[in-house]
Amino acid sequence: MTEIRPRRSVLAMPGSNPRVLEKARGLPNDVVMIDLEDGVAPDMKAEGREAVAAMVASRPYGRREVVVRINGLDTPWGEADLAGIAPAGPDAIVIPKVSGPDALVSVGSRLRRLGAPDHTRVWAMIETPLAILHIAEIASAARDVDTRLACLLVGPNDLAKTSRVRLGVPGRPALMPWLMNVVMAARAYEIDVIDGIYNAFRDESGFRAECEQGRDSGFDGKMLIHPGQIATANELFGPSEAEIEEARAIIAVFTEPENRSRGAIAFRGRMIERLHAVEASRIVALADAIAARSA
Repeated sequence: MTEIRPRRSVLAMPGSNPRVLEKARGLPNDVVMIDLEDGVAPDMKAEGREAVAAMVASRPYGRREVVVRINGLDTPWGEADLAGIAPAGPDAIVIPKVSGPDALVSVGSRLRRLGAPDHTRVWAMIETPLAILHIAEIASAARDVDTRLACLLVGPNDLAKTSRVRLGVPGRPALMPWLMNVVMAARAYEIDVIDGIYNAFRDESGFRAECEQGRDSGFDGKMLIHPGQIATANELFGPSEAEIEEARAIIAVFTEPENRSRGAIAFRGRMIERLHAVEASRIVALADAIAARSA
C-alpha cells in the first residue's frame, strides 16, 4: 500500500496575507495550501514569494501538509516562484494549468537542480480542456519518479470559464463526466485526487451536498476557500466511526485461522472477498493517519 496521508481539507490562503497565514496555525485542516497565484496581486508577487519561502522553511504548521501553489511557468513569475520555493522544502509544489505530461517532466528536472528535498512532491492543477483531454497521460507521469507527481487537483472555475459550462447548477451535471475521468486517471496511477472549490462559502447545505457528491465519486478531499468549510470536509471525506469499526472487523475475520486461505466469506449477512480486506486496510490506515495528525 502506498503512503496514506489525510487530504480531506485543502485550505487555500493568499501568500501575501501574513495575518491569515498566522491564523492557519490553529485550524484543523489537513493541508495548508499557500497561494502565490490568484491570491497575490502582481505588484506583491516578489514580496509574497520571499515571505512564503521563509514561512515554509520555519515549519509552522506541525504535522499538516504544507503545499505552495506557484504561478504558471509561462508567466513572468513562475520560474522565480519555483526557484524561491523549492529550497524551502514544502511538502508539495502545486503547478497550475497543467495540460500535458511534458510540463511535469520539466518541473521534476528543475526541482532536482534547484535542490528541492526528496520529500517535496508535485501536485498538478487540472483546469483546462487540454488537461481533460490528456488526463491519462498527465496522471501517468506519476510512474516517472523524477516528476514527483503525487496528486491531481481540480480547478472547476477555470474549467467552466474555458469550456463555457455553467457553474452553480446543483449536482454539477456538465462537469461530472470530466471530473470522473480525473478520478479514474488518478486511481489508475495510484495518486490522490482533490475536488475543486465551492464558491458560495456561506451556503452550508450546498457545500455539504457537493462534498457528499465528491466523496461518493471517489475524491480524497476538497479544496476550500474559507475556514468555515473545514469541519464539513473533514467529516465527509474521512471514514466514519461505523466504517472504521467495520473495516477492523473485516480485517480481523480474514485473519482467523479458518479463513486465511479463503477468497470469499460470509460477513454480517453478505459475501465479502479479499478485495474488501484491502479496502478495509486503507480505511484503517487513513483513520490512523488522521488520528496521528490530530495528536
